[in-house]
Amino acid sequence: MLTEIHIRNFALIDDLTIRLHRGFNVLTGETGAGKSIIIDAITTIVGERLSGDLVRTGAEKAVVEAVFDLSGDDGIVRRAAELGYEPEDGLIVISRELSAGGKSQVRVNGRISTVAMLRQLTSGLVDVHGQHEHQSLLDVDNHLEILDEWCGRDAQRLKLEVHGFWESLSEAERELEALRHDERERERLLDLYKFQKDEIERANLRVGEEEELLAERSRLANSEKLSELANAAYDALSGGGENGAVELLYSALSRIQAMAGIDESLSSLTEDIQNALYAADQVRLALRDYRDSIEFSPERLELIEERLDAIRTLKRKYGETIEEVIQFGRELGDKMETLSQSEERAAALEARITDLRGQLEAAAARLSEVRRSGAIRFAKGVERELHELAMESAKFEVSIAPCAPGTKGADRVEFVISPNPGEPLKPLAKIASGGEMSRVMLALKTVMAGAYRVPTLIFDEIDAGIGGRTAAVLGRKLAGLSRCAQVLCVTHLPQIACFADSHFSVEKVVVDGRTRVIVAEVTGEDRVQEIARMLGEVEDSASAADHARELLEVGARAVGR
Repeated sequence: MLTEIHIRNFALIDDLTIRLHRGFNVLTGETGAGKSIIIDAITTIVGERLSGDLVRTGAEKAVVEAVFDLSGDDGIVRRAAELGYEPEDGLIVISRELSAGGKSQVRVNGRISTVAMLRQLTSGLVDVHGQHEHQSLLDVDNHLEILDEWCGRDAQRLKLEVHGFWESLSEAERELEALRHDERERERLLDLYKFQKDEIERANLRVGEEEELLAERSRLANSEKLSELANAAYDALSGGGENGAVELLYSALSRIQAMAGIDESLSSLTEDIQNALYAADQVRLALRDYRDSIEFSPERLELIEERLDAIRTLKRKYGETIEEVIQFGRELGDKMETLSQSEERAAALEARITDLRGQLEAAAARLSEVRRSGAIRFAKGVERELHELAMESAKFEVSIAPCAPGTKGADRVEFVISPNPGEPLKPLAKIASGGEMSRVMLALKTVMAGAYRVPTLIFDEIDAGIGGRTAAVLGRKLAGLSRCAQVLCVTHLPQIACFADSHFSVEKVVVDGRTRVIVAEVTGEDRVQEIARMLGEVEDSASAADHARELLEVGARAVGR
């Protein structure tokens, strides 16, 4: 649910924080007090478009922050996590900044996000109803989902079955289309794959070969220098006409042995120098063999360069390493086999497609039957709610039209309504009256309360054109709906406000010559006075206060407070 909204430098609001509660929250105030500004600020959090003129005059930027508590709603938490926004302690904090120049920035839990991602996230968190704002239930694509939720487990099971058949059918059709795309293309690909495969096989590549060739090339290219260094090192160990390291070690060994004959404590040095002498002699012999093996072969160097160039060419074409080139060659063989057997495979795919199409159509037909049966009960429920909301003559139906089978079945579902007698049924989205629109949305939400959950519902101008008994019915329904979701309602009617669990008063004040919007939660006698004001009776009238108390008592009894 929406627990807190903080608005700064937004239109007439300089700095405002509203802490909302569970259940039914109402915003009331005189016409023009700024209630709609608060709703406008909330719509920015759900991704609505912004313009720079919303920034308060004289400020550099406007900021709207909202805190959503997702505790206890595993589905919403999962959805947020899938979008990359893991709730922290069950909370999602959304911030939207708007500069005076019109640039907007979105942050979710401190991370920069995009407006598109924001809309995805908040579509499952909050719905704003009224003035044709963010109303997910008016999206025709959602109507089928709503009906399936209403129809329950049978619809969901059949929907999964249809989806599985559709995926298998689509995969088979894609493969068949690839096989039969173009016979000349198939032949061209066969020729290309054969050429590439032959080129790789002729190269007879070996894993590790390139590293070996590079090392050998380095030795051949530097053979003269290597020979000189090896000879010099050999001479340094052997003597080369003078005393060498090996001869000097022999001399040192004989002297240490003589010393050890006198002082046994030096016997360990004898072993150490013997080891050193052995190592030096081994190195000398190895250097001699290495020196003698060195040869400069321009022919061999040229062959190596040609081989390395061939390897580089193959890597440029088929992979970054020799391993990848070899693997690419193996895959070419598989592709050639697939293309060569395309006729046999095509026949098998045609048979599979026919079978899958039949299974898909049968499953879709069963799903359509469940939907049509559920649609009648659903429409009656919505129509009954509308009649109680001062739309006594409204007719509501669920239009189900056949369409080509797809991932969700073979039905196009749309809600249609006739608000007034003599008018034809029209798509829900074409209702002109904001008040009618909000009441239809409330009826839908009431019927769907147990099946289609959005944690926070906001209703603006839902009381347009109604009053008296109908307003009281509307208030009761909003209170009932708030048992399934948090409800925030902007209203001018005391018959609605009296049912609220939490009541906020919105007011315009002038401070230091500038207009500000302030919001205060009213309780006790303050709430009585606000309800009295809404009744429109004489200010400070005792009868108005008595009437307000009576309304609040009626509201409290009706919702069991």
